[in-house]
Amino acid sequence: MTFNEGSDISKGRARRRTGGIAVGGGAGVIGLIVVLVGAFTGFDLTPLLGGGTGGGGGGQDSSLEQCQTGEDANTNLDCRMQGAAAFLDSYWTDQFETGYRASEVILFTGSTNTGCGGATSAVGPFYCPPDEMIYLDTGFFDELTSRFGANGGPAAQLYVIAHEWGHHIQNITGRMDGLDTSQTGPTSDGVRLELQADCYAGAALGAAETTEDENGVPFLDPLTDAEWADALSAASAVGDDSIQEQTQGQVTPETWTHGASEQRQRWFQAGRTGGWTACDTFAASGSSL
Repeated sequence: MTFNEGSDISKGRARRRTGGIAVGGGAGVIGLIVVLVGAFTGFDLTPLLGGGTGGGGGGQDSSLEQCQTGEDANTNLDCRMQGAAAFLDSYWTDQFETGYRASEVILFTGSTNTGCGGATSAVGPFYCPPDEMIYLDTGFFDELTSRFGANGGPAAQLYVIAHEWGHHIQNITGRMDGLDTSQTGPTSDGVRLELQADCYAGAALGAAETTEDENGVPFLDPLTDAEWADALSAASAVGDDSIQEQTQGQVTPETWTHGASEQRQRWFQAGRTGGWTACDTFAASGSSL
């Protein structure tokens, strides 16, 4: 994935946060780690934390003023995250006549406070519905390759951010409302929610060369076959079966929360070819999910 060097990423909603968790913030780090360890991407934290809004903020935020063009995104990881936010905001703005509002990417190191409580790097990237922000320690990308065996690369990184932005779309459209995310298993509401976010990510990346900045310049060059393979490799690496094989030596489908590697890749591809309207995982039968 290569950003068009002349594209304007300066309006991407991303910030770098420094400083750790404030004392007494939210649901607490230990609770998050206990629930999320091993998942490493994409959790909707509201059902897990009771929807609490305590603990927002924390640390000092700084803008990424040095990130102005696609050339910056190609050479600097923080700028790439800002470029991803600019691209995704533009794509999803075009999909809605009314009712859309942007998310924001908060980059942190080690630990931070969120609208869902305190979090550390151990929980992996996640979207927090109460404050509508995406939280990411960019060190996760190294773990994605070194621990989980993904190919890595910019396209895999964009898949991760696009998946989390997909959760934001689910939140603002009410798709998260009324789901029973306490249940697990291959056809559970939680798995359907995650697969839909994968599909939304595929839809966004499938529109890479037609999503433009305010000057009509495409943010991204068309993804090559190798770059699509990198994104698919990331989707496979965070499948429940893949993670369980590595962490516990056996696959237990009844505990799945995100879906199998094959499912995650297939729904990502469905979004790529069919657009976001092809992403109704809740209408899919068990055999076709």
